[in-house]
Amino acid sequence: MRFTVYQESNIGNRKMNQDRMGYCFSRDAVLMVLADGMGGHLQGEIAAQIALQTVASLFQSEARPRLQDPRKFLQDSFFIAHKEILRYASTNKLLETPRTTIVACIVQDDEAYWAHAGDSRLYWMRRGKLLGMTKDHSRVQSLIAQGMLREADREKHPDRNKLVNCLGSPADPMVEVNKKSELLPGDVLFLCSDGLWAKVPEKVICAIFANKTVMHAVPVLIALALQEAQNKSDNVTGLAMSYHGSTAGAKRSGVSTKTLPVGAFTTTIRSPHFEDTERGPLLSEQEIEDAISEINVALDKSTQAGG
Repeated sequence: MRFTVYQESNIGNRKMNQDRMGYCFSRDAVLMVLADGMGGHLQGEIAAQIALQTVASLFQSEARPRLQDPRKFLQDSFFIAHKEILRYASTNKLLETPRTTIVACIVQDDEAYWAHAGDSRLYWMRRGKLLGMTKDHSRVQSLIAQGMLREADREKHPDRNKLVNCLGSPADPMVEVNKKSELLPGDVLFLCSDGLWAKVPEKVICAIFANKTVMHAVPVLIALALQEAQNKSDNVTGLAMSYHGSTAGAKRSGVSTKTLPVGAFTTTIRSPHFEDTERGPLLSEQEIEDAISEINVALDKSTQAGG
């Protein structure tokens, strides 16, 4: 299997970055995880870190070199991460249990499987078209699904930050797992925190990935989210993979998992090293303006083609 992957996070205008992300892969399987510690609860960043490391540790234990049942793995690993967060709170005699949202994706055998709890999102795109995405476990999403609220009014709703599902809550989480999705070379899987998707519309996300590599798209999206939020930005985090295929004739660029022996792993999931003092956009003003111009041109072409 070959793929290109890129991840980046920015603290925004918060005192601490409570987002955590990472990926690891064996010879035949890839795991991507993103967790967003809930700021309204004590030590949300700890909950996110526990979730990330628990899922990654279980992946490295079971992907030898592939998972027998990726959907079951995602379900089980989320529950185990939830229990580990509860155990941490009990061991440290915390008055309140830390909480986190989480989204994770497994890629193996030309197929993708993903799961989530909360409002951290996954987007699946092909040539600029959105093929699938997670649905937030939130009060506002419930109102939208019932036709009681327009998507355009999400950001202004007083309950926009109220979640109905996460890891670390008193009740067991509801882990929503998708059916397997068949990937084609060029498909993009993008995981992000609400600090990004709440400020950048889906059509813009798709347009950027249609015209840029993941290594350029993720920084542009983070910069756009920071710019849109101005001085009220949440933590902004994105992790994206461009899938190149699993056959011998697959595109030669990117990472090849076939170089790994059975039982070996490569991972970026370790103790966090976020630059908590960084608050400005990662791109210059001119670079952001150029990116917006490119996006507008792409969107205009898409509209004309649809008409």
